[in-house]
Amino acid sequence: MNVGIRPSSPTPGGRLAGIARTAWRAEVGIWQSLYRWVFRRPRVPVGASAFAYHSPVLTILIVFISLSALEIPIIDLIVHPWPWVRIPLLVLGIWGVTWMVGLLLSYLTRPHAVGPAGIRARVGADIDVDLPWEAVASVERSRDVTEKAPKIRREAHGRTLALRMQNETNVLVVLEHPVATRLRGEVVDVDAVRLWADDVDGFLAAVRTHIP
Repeated sequence: MNVGIRPSSPTPGGRLAGIARTAWRAEVGIWQSLYRWVFRRPRVPVGASAFAYHSPVLTILIVFISLSALEIPIIDLIVHPWPWVRIPLLVLGIWGVTWMVGLLLSYLTRPHAVGPAGIRARVGADIDVDLPWEAVASVERSRDVTEKAPKIRREAHGRTLALRMQNETNVLVVLEHPVATRLRGEVVDVDAVRLWADDVDGFLAAVRTHIP
């Protein structure tokens, strides 16, 4: 039975500060992703191969972006006689669409990477896990579908970080020793990482060029 790791409960002030830091990092990450897309600067290490992971959420994001963009002129038409309502709603609507576009672009500009230095496992601008080859014990195909589970949980190979897309992962990276990574502003040690790769065969083939 898998048991989630529960950190000690922070104080109310600590929780508020944590939420503020998370929101700020998310906002900065969105605008950085827009910049990287405009100037064609994906975050891929030199010599590494990039692997997308956004296909499970692509349709949902496109639908939300389209509906949100459609709402802007409709709401603007409804509240047009009241500028004090119209202008804030217009700004909020444009910001919302921009934010969702930036979220999609964060997946596109920050793919997983397999290269000479190791594996970089990512979820947009939120999570970036550096797994050097000397810390990697094995990489295998391993499909896991889990709803409402913590990002880190106990499994047979230790503390496992799951980078799920629509509750799914299809690659398991087991580590030789714990690797520290930053998760929501806190540094945590993990013994394995689960992730989703759209091209799992290509991902594993790239791994085999660096480890037997």
